[in-house]
Amino acid sequence: MRAKAVFYHAGCPVCQSAEQSVVAALDRSRYDVEVVHLGTDKARLPEARRLGVQSVPALVLGTQVFHVNFGAALGDLG
Repeated sequence: MRAKAVFYHAGCPVCQSAEQSVVAALDRSRYDVEVVHLGTDKARLPEARRLGVQSVPALVLGTQVFHVNFGAALGDLG
């Protein structure tokens, strides 16, 4: 069974660069990867907050949050 990996971003240049690097590096045989653009999918903001995401870009592996660089605070997105 593969673990879930969710990459949250806002579409900014920092987020786009992180997505290209981080998501590409994930082993797809170990992780089911989902990319969520919080700038266009604001309905997912409560989910991201509940998981502990404070800023984007961020990668959530299972229940662990990894903040990658700093593009925007979640509060700036809505």
